[in-house]
Amino acid sequence: MTQQPQTQAVRPQTTYTKGDMVLFRDAERFWLGLPRHTFVGRVERSWTSVHNGKRLYDLTELSGNRHRAGIDPGYMRLLPPADAMHDIDTAPLSEPDTGAMTPAAVAWLRRHLAQDSSTLPEVR
Repeated sequence: MTQQPQTQAVRPQTTYTKGDMVLFRDAERFWLGLPRHTFVGRVERSWTSVHNGKRLYDLTELSGNRHRAGIDPGYMRLLPPADAMHDIDTAPLSEPDTGAMTPAAVAWLRRHLAQDSSTLPEVR
């Protein structure tokens, strides 16, 4: 019996910039079955390793404000602002019941109305 070669999905190389929000997975902790292997971080800087020429990143782990250095971008995924803001961007503003909106959308709307009740954002 011949084995089929395994294929891996090839991800395009992503370059991260300072301030980007990313999801990071600590591969060693993940494969060992240890807890706290995945976290949200903010990119602080990028640099090139003198040992292998590979681009690495320093992150701040947001849940504990912990610095993580030399992160391999292969274990990082960008957390796009559009995804974080989707519930606000798609909030059913025409609904009379705010229960139809997520708590984040209601909080944003209340904050905006408190700041300037004369203008509302454009509905998309």
